[in-house]
Amino acid sequence: MKSTAKTSRRNFLKASGVLAAASLSGRMVHAAGSDVIKIALIGCGRRGRGAALDRFAVGDNVKLVAISDISDERLEQCVDVLSKNEDAAKKLDLPKERIFPGFDGYKAAIDCADQILIASFPGFHTAHYEYAVQKGKHVFIEKPFCIDAEGYRRCMKANQIAEEKNLTVLSGFQRRHQNSYLEWIKRLVDGAIGDILNMRTYWNQGGISLRAERKPGETEMSFQTRDWYVFNWLSGDHNLEQHCHNMDVANWIIGKGNPLAHPVVCYGMGGRQARRAPWMKPQDCGNIYDHHYVEFHYEDGAVMHSQCRQIAGCWNSVGELVQGTAGDGGTVGKPCWLKPKGKEDWTYDAKGKGKDDKSPYVQEHIDQADAIRNGKKLHEGWFAATSSMIGVMARMATYSGREIKWDDAVAKGKTLFPYDKELTFDSQPPVMPGPDGSYENATAIPGIYDPFEKV
Repeated sequence: MKSTAKTSRRNFLKASGVLAAASLSGRMVHAAGSDVIKIALIGCGRRGRGAALDRFAVGDNVKLVAISDISDERLEQCVDVLSKNEDAAKKLDLPKERIFPGFDGYKAAIDCADQILIASFPGFHTAHYEYAVQKGKHVFIEKPFCIDAEGYRRCMKANQIAEEKNLTVLSGFQRRHQNSYLEWIKRLVDGAIGDILNMRTYWNQGGISLRAERKPGETEMSFQTRDWYVFNWLSGDHNLEQHCHNMDVANWIIGKGNPLAHPVVCYGMGGRQARRAPWMKPQDCGNIYDHHYVEFHYEDGAVMHSQCRQIAGCWNSVGELVQGTAGDGGTVGKPCWLKPKGKEDWTYDAKGKGKDDKSPYVQEHIDQADAIRNGKKLHEGWFAATSSMIGVMARMATYSGREIKWDDAVAKGKTLFPYDKELTFDSQPPVMPGPDGSYENATAIPGIYDPFEKV
């Protein structure tokens, strides 16, 4: 993807030269505990900056040597935020020539580093992951790994490349590194409440803040990438971008830790009511839904019920509930609990406070740093891509109203992202507004929307 947009580099890029430290070794770090690991950050918004700070919190010898984002403004904010943080500033080596704006800047940034932190818009994750592993880099990539079936197939090929090159791959599914979840799920997999019959997963919350006002004269691509969350080709829709955490937990439990476990069929319903309210500006609604409900069936008969909603003034809940043949458990209402029939109840209680003793957002980076420096295997790409595809499958069901089979979804699910096009701020996005300025014309209507590619 290539950008022809003008990039000012402005005064902040000039000023960033003062952050340059002594030159670093050019060799790749695999298992040298005292060597500097060179980091590149792709996607410099709030989550990207947070990922950098979490990586710095590990406390090992690292330098952030390159950053990239399609937005000059986010690049400026990233440099400003990190340089004002006393601990982070010591880990910056960001001369202006290693700050890369534009749609294709990620390639140059990746080329500079040993370990890549990918926190760009979800639609871009797959392409950024592909390039990083092709270049032999260790990768942290935010969830979801993919936003459509084409992205899933590409991610699985990239996973194989990472496997062959012995690269570490860390996902943004931080619950996989959270002590409370690890202890809870170990007990579930070991049969604490018998065979799993069904799981209920929730990410029901209030409305989200609208992110962008259309600027006079700006292109459609510029507007949509600033308000990326409400366009499905960029976010994948909120059931995937957000609720994938809960679906991953359920799949982890029902699949008993098998990274390739998945449901065989699903069906559900969804729509958009709050996003079409009379007081909403048409341009603010995008083309995503504001509620989804999906029922997944597994080959062994287990069922996962999935709810997510972004509507203000409603009942809210985020977490999971599980029912087994010999009890139940969950994460709703209190930290990770189990109620086995005829046995003592169990609740995770680290240090007597009922809380995890370390942030999972930091712990996951501790685990990857240990794997890189000591040559340990850490490859989360398999389950992360699979859990992401479960969210894609769910969206196909709610958008269309059809029963969706896993094999069909993977083989011929509709492609949302323009993977092989060179994008610029003058490019036409896959989603365009109608004559009234709204995106209703590009919004799925159940019973009419076809979730599959035309053959």
